[in-house]
Amino acid sequence: MTDFRGAWTEADVETFLRETTVPIRLGTRRPDGSLWLVTLWVRYRDGALECATQANADVVRFLRNDPEIGFDVSTNDIPYRGIRGTGTAEIGSDGKPVLRDLVERYLGGTDSSLAEWLLAEDREEVTIRIEPREIYSWDYSDRMGDDSDPPTE
Repeated sequence: MTDFRGAWTEADVETFLRETTVPIRLGTRRPDGSLWLVTLWVRYRDGALECATQANADVVRFLRNDPEIGFDVSTNDIPYRGIRGTGTAEIGSDGKPVLRDLVERYLGGTDSSLAEWLLAEDREEVTIRIEPREIYSWDYSDRMGDDSDPPTE
């Protein structure tokens, strides 16, 4: 069960994750114990965060060694808002359906050279499914508003 804390309700978090198309920043540990950070496209499904990546990606090996992760999904434009948290990642086979959905979500369709390359038959993709344990949300909309000028004191 996920522990939701911060500015938003669970429903607000779900709405943000469905409506916002920014990548997830995923933090994990390498086998030597050092930290590793990777950015991936993400979708929200049934209480979990899902990504797809090549089966031979370093992050896949790292997650198989230690599935405990930290993550951040947040906007890069004012007003800043988003979520961060911790959880457990599970690697699943056949990431092509998730990847196709992510390509459509982030690229707006599959009719581009990047989409064709990502969805090529010879690429072996896996799914990274993140079960959040804790989600902390923040939203600076009230103090930042919609314009980019900093608030005056």
